[in-house]
Amino acid sequence: MARRLGTVAALMGVVALAACAPQPRPALYGRPGGSLFGGSTLGSAPAPQEAPMAKVAVLLPMSGPQGALGPAMMNAATLALFDSGVRGVELVPRDTTGSAGGASEAVRNAISDGARVVVGPLTGAETAAAAGQARAASVPVLAFTNDAEQGGNGVWVTGITPSQQVRRLLASAQTAGIQRVGLAGPEGPFTRQLAAALRNATREAGLPPPVVVTYPNGASRSQAAGMVAQQAGSEGLGLLILGESGAQAREMAAALAGAGLPVPPLRLGGTVLWANDASLAAEPALGGALVPGPDPLSRNGFESRYQAAFGERPPRLAATAYDATTAALRGMRGGDPRAQAQLPIGEPLQGADGAFRLLPNGQVQRALALYALTPGAEPRMIEPAILPGSAGS
Repeated sequence: MARRLGTVAALMGVVALAACAPQPRPALYGRPGGSLFGGSTLGSAPAPQEAPMAKVAVLLPMSGPQGALGPAMMNAATLALFDSGVRGVELVPRDTTGSAGGASEAVRNAISDGARVVVGPLTGAETAAAAGQARAASVPVLAFTNDAEQGGNGVWVTGITPSQQVRRLLASAQTAGIQRVGLAGPEGPFTRQLAAALRNATREAGLPPPVVVTYPNGASRSQAAGMVAQQAGSEGLGLLILGESGAQAREMAAALAGAGLPVPPLRLGGTVLWANDASLAAEPALGGALVPGPDPLSRNGFESRYQAAFGERPPRLAATAYDATTAALRGMRGGDPRAQAQLPIGEPLQGADGAFRLLPNGQVQRALALYALTPGAEPRMIEPAILPGSAGS
């Protein structure tokens, strides 16, 4: 109950901000015209009959191991509703408990309650559990996961995926005249997706096949660096993407010079997780390393609006909830609460992390900026965010 009341108080802050806006208050915990938790106010006349509302289900971990994320992501979804100006839509939260079984039950309840589109759930495992029932009911899913393998056949992956990050780094490398690129990372699903994305992107760009080196998590990073140098051969590499983070990324970067791959001239690239780790730039080999990330203007604007409404800065994943809800709401225009949602496939949309576009295959294109790690300071933007397929991209 304490968490619920805290979320209600935050939502009331959004209502206060939007008091002069034309859109109605979203009915999350009660319908307009009644008390906050539903029903008519004591002693008041009965509320007039309301037009039926179109329902967007929001699947979140409101309890369980990830329970702290749920309220913040719900706040971001609510902010997207107010920013959209869409009328006649109700956001209906459903608790997944952060588990595959909870996500399956949540989507079943949401669909039986009339949800026309599902926003969430959080992880790839939850998405896999929820997708079958949603597909059977022809209800599209805008999942928060960054597991690209979950996309397709009515499910969209709205997290920042390994493929989006690799393609942004490769685009910068091509602009700099780099022809030969590589990837080094520990064995596992994330490195596997990075490698598949890099192979596809280099093939599409007409570049030589990339050098890809994977190794066990417990392997010596010095030995791993030697494997990279051996496969790079006398031609060397212009860009090496590291599928590591934290201490392992620092160790791997430091080992490259000893293996015959000094930085520079070799350029290093990392993942979006690097932007939030100030310790990485303390490693000399990682100074100036390239990191893809959100459009700073869009992200800063979202964080300012969120903080004004809810009195705190949003967690990183709240932006994904905002973006997924934005796309869902665009698909609910038309007024009929029983009509099937028509998502804006191929249409450029503006989200918390910048511009993005839903693709027919369940993937999402994103306008990512490029940053350079700077010792003792925040990462510095060196290339602006451009949506692939747009003018100038």
